[in-house]
Amino acid sequence: MKSSQQTLLHIVLFEPEIPPNTGNIARLCACTGCALHLVHPLGFEISNKQLRRAGLDYWQWLDVKEYKDWQQLREQLVGDTGRWYALSTKVSKPIWDVSFQAGDVLVMGPETRGLPTSILEELSAITIPMREDAPVRSLNLSSACSIVTYEALRQCRGSGE
Repeated sequence: MKSSQQTLLHIVLFEPEIPPNTGNIARLCACTGCALHLVHPLGFEISNKQLRRAGLDYWQWLDVKEYKDWQQLREQLVGDTGRWYALSTKVSKPIWDVSFQAGDVLVMGPETRGLPTSILEELSAITIPMREDAPVRSLNLSSACSIVTYEALRQCRGSGE
């Protein structure tokens, strides 16, 4: 990130598959000052034209790091980070029941399969509530990321952090 402002949140994309979603989330991170962490393998090349187009010309304002796998991320993303949350449709704890804090880490899984059970069991897993009879499985990844990011930022900034 090209700013001296402290990172309020860390957004982790575990094995993302769709370039425009990652580009949109990169743009979200550039606009909010959140750090973006990409865990390989990615379903696209980082230079992918769709990825760059979705992120517009905001890449210069982005704090983005890449990791070869989940283990490397867990070893290297330490220090000023807070609690780790896994976002999933497979759990029942809503994001509304979480008191987010500066430094928290929000982990999102791949679009077609979500996070593996091992990660859901390792972290505190939360969900964005949807109606029970919803005719669809989930929200779009970049939409879901925006919702939880802004809820977390609202709480952090509301508490003076």
